[in-house]
Amino acid sequence: MSYHFSTYLDASWEHAQERVRAALQNAGFGIVSEIDVTQTLRKKLGVDFRPYLILGACQPQYAQRAILAEPHIGTLLPCNVLLQQGDDGRIEVSAIDPIVSMQAVANPALADLAQEVREKLRQVIAALS
Repeated sequence: MSYHFSTYLDASWEHAQERVRAALQNAGFGIVSEIDVTQTLRKKLGVDFRPYLILGACQPQYAQRAILAEPHIGTLLPCNVLLQQGDDGRIEVSAIDPIVSMQAVANPALADLAQEVREKLRQVIAALS
C-alpha cells in the first residue's frame, strides 16, 4: 500500500506553489508549517538540491477531533503535502495518505477521521490534475 498519492504539474516552481496553496485553501486546509528543504540543505550543508518543499496542511476541526481521540497524535500532525521538481522540470505534488499513517496508532476512533481527511486530500490532488 502506498503511503501517498501524487500528481504532476507542468508549471513553474512558483506557479505550482500558488496552485497547491490555492487548492488546499479551497478544500478548507490552512498551511501551518513550511519546510524549504532546498534552502535548509544549502544553509546547513552547503549543498545544492532540487526544489523540494514540504507544506504542513491542517483543518483545525479535524486536528481537534484527532487530538481529543488520541492525545499524542500531534506527533503525526499536520498532513504533509510535498512539492518536488524532477529532472524533467515537472513538479510532483504528493499528499500523505492519512489512513496509512493512522494505522500506526491503535485507536479505532481515528479510522473514520482518517478516511474523511484522505478524501479531502485526494480532492486537492485531483483538483491539480
